[in-house]
Amino acid sequence: MRYQRRGLDVVSHLLLAAGCGLFFLPVWLAFTASTHSMSDLYTHIAPLWIGDVGLANYARLLSEPVNGLNAGVLRLLFNSLVMATGIAVGKIVISVLAAYAIVFFRFPFRRLCFWLIFITLMLPVEVRILPTYEVVANLQMLDSYSGLILPLIASATATFLLRQFYLTIPPELVEAARIDGAGPWRFLKDILLPLSKTNLAALFVIMFIYGWNQYLWPLLITTDADYMTVVVSLKRMLTTGDALVPWQDVTATAILAMGPPVLVILILQRYFVKGLVDAEK
Repeated sequence: MRYQRRGLDVVSHLLLAAGCGLFFLPVWLAFTASTHSMSDLYTHIAPLWIGDVGLANYARLLSEPVNGLNAGVLRLLFNSLVMATGIAVGKIVISVLAAYAIVFFRFPFRRLCFWLIFITLMLPVEVRILPTYEVVANLQMLDSYSGLILPLIASATATFLLRQFYLTIPPELVEAARIDGAGPWRFLKDILLPLSKTNLAALFVIMFIYGWNQYLWPLLITTDADYMTVVVSLKRMLTTGDALVPWQDVTATAILAMGPPVLVILILQRYFVKGLVDAEK
């Protein structure tokens, strides 16, 4: 039930607008700074409006190598996109198969296997960084997309969430599929995956942002500019020695780095929200 109180609605909308403004203010300041020249940023206070340079900084960053990085921002964005997409897809594929086997198959030590997977939550990549790096180095996967993606594609969280959803599948549905002659792969492909598309969309958004924001692992295994990610490069752009920090380039790169995650959220927002609020889930 929703009560119609005009005064309360107005106050609620004002508070919501104020909150949105506070969250959007740093983004706006970064965008305005990216449209000014370096001399303007170092001789005036923080700009609140678009500068005379306009989008020229963005065009230069996308077409020319960044000073000190030997790679253009377009290449850095592509590397981050490959890494984030590979991590998200890999986590979902492995988690779907693991959760499917744990819930719908009967085999010895099934519950033990689940808890062993769940215990890995206590071993994030930061804890096992040295042995993971040694394995990747021995397999000669440094400075490669496979080295960026493969050590991060296992996810106990996604396996747990999918397992909880699969447990809500009625046994009658499984039995009906078996009677109709649906084998394990057909049941997974034609019945289970369509039923869990909202959960998969929500997991893809979460895992994509997780992969996009990775800093420590790409920093550790990439020395070639052709495989650096945009998040790591932002930090390197701030390390200029005795020279002035090119804040117009840093803020422009930060704005560009926000684009793909925001775009993924906007595209999958309907499925993401439905997966969170659907009462049947």
